[in-house]
Amino acid sequence: MATYASLVHVDDRNVQNAQELSSIWGEIKTEFEEHEAEVIDSYAILGEHDFLVTFDAPDRESAFKSALTLRRHGLSAQTMEVVDTDDFSQLVDEI
Repeated sequence: MATYASLVHVDDRNVQNAQELSSIWGEIKTEFEEHEAEVIDSYAILGEHDFLVTFDAPDRESAFKSALTLRRHGLSAQTMEVVDTDDFSQLVDEI
């Protein structure tokens, strides 16, 4: 499985309050599971982005569908594959 990170903006979603926003995370996790993906963690963050979501997916198609799930809930997200730094250092050592 590969790990992905999504940097999420809520500016596309008309959110009435923080409780409404937090209630959608359960729905998102369920929908990710339908795409054979698993949400690892989600964080509210300060700065340019509003949330960080990390998830595992078995393949790129599953990751793509999971990223579209965020969009379907009115969340704008930039999703990218991430590699653990230990794994990355091994790749660099092989070059």
